[in-house]
Amino acid sequence: MVENAISKIVVDAAYSVHVALGPGLLESVYHRALVHELKKRGQFVETEVSIPVTYDGVQLGEGFRSDIVVANKVIVELKSVEKVARVHKKQLLTYLRLADKRLGLLINFGAPLIKEGITRVVNRLQE
Repeated sequence: MVENAISKIVVDAAYSVHVALGPGLLESVYHRALVHELKKRGQFVETEVSIPVTYDGVQLGEGFRSDIVVANKVIVELKSVEKVARVHKKQLLTYLRLADKRLGLLINFGAPLIKEGITRVVNRLQE
């Protein structure tokens, strides 16, 4: 399955979670609910995936832990905040580059409407 098809499944799952739970809960609650919803939809889901950083040929250790990786292709970063900061989008792009992935979704469950809380971030994705 290609990244764009996976992202549609993730967005639909996030919508289902947001409708059921609404905004205002802890990120960890949305994390567990979204993982459950994605698995119900037949997706291979990994959580807290460690991605190492290499600099100048030296492995520096863990650079970050992605919230969710779907089908080993799409990184999903979750927030539950009033407003997503620009730095969150930049971080996700850096995560995509370090992990050599093409598509990421930044999902803010704190948004009043989930469609306002989803940001698509691409790293050399071919449409």
